[in-house]
Amino acid sequence: MKAHVGDRLVLAGGPDRYGVVIGVLGQHGAPPYVIRWRSGHVAMVLPDQYARIVPGGHPAGTGGELGTDQ
Repeated sequence: MKAHVGDRLVLAGGPDRYGVVIGVLGQHGAPPYVIRWRSGHVAMVLPDQYARIVPGGHPAGTGGELGTDQ
């Protein structure tokens, strides 16, 4: 799994379980990631095999168009 700042981490379990990558602590885009969740909470995350990275600017995983459900 590789991520860049601005990508979204989407977790299994529902369309509202995603956050924005605000930091990449591993080498070459690898975890752990610093994520800002929709609630505003910030946490360091080691995603499991059911998580996925969605490139920044892509609406997948947000439950609608980017920017309309914040």
